Amino acid sequence: MRVKICGITSFEDAIATIDSGADALGFVFYEKSPRYITSTDAKKIINKLPPFIEKVGLFVNADIQTINDISKASGITLIQLHFEVSDKFCSQLELPYIKVVRAQSAEDIQKNAKEYRLVDAYCEAYGGAGKRLNLEWFKDIDCSKIILAGGLDASNVKECLPYGFYGVDVSSGVEASKGIKDTHKVKAFLNEVKC
Repeated sequence: MRVKICGITSFEDAIATIDSGADALGFVFYEKSPRYITSTDAKKIINKLPPFIEKVGLFVNADIQTINDISKASGITLIQLHFEVSDKFCSQLELPYIKVVRAQSAEDIQKNAKEYRLVDAYCEAYGGAGKRLNLEWFKDIDCSKIILAGGLDASNVKECLPYGFYGVDVSSGVEASKGIKDTHKVKAFLNEVKC
């Protein structure tokens, strides 16, 4: 199972996370988030990272030009769209992208079912609320293209393994404070998933 650690704001957190076994790092380009990072600061981190790590940029309610400009300036490799977008919108993006489904019901998790997608618990704010989804919703459906997010940490991520998710995404569950990762929590989380 792939693991993305989101809300990276420092090189120290990035490298500690990679050393613990993470497959992807998330950089939040949403100014209202406590985990917000500028494209310049993200680039400073990304430029020093080892190869074969996915660098994901999270965007909320941004226009195409802004997303493409920040993507280019920061050096990310994948765009994460945390808002409703059309196929036409997506066709104008200059990097591969993944859509986020903010699920309020069991029916919601089947949105974009033919695509790889990130499924998070719906909340008024965008991301990082630590709200968990009902795992019963995923019973008897194909989860091989779903990256599960929302309220995950080392104490509960093992419960997700039997469902066959493509990956899991965590932010607040491995933090010392908003935007600052706790190395012990990161290691504990990855040990539960990878061991």
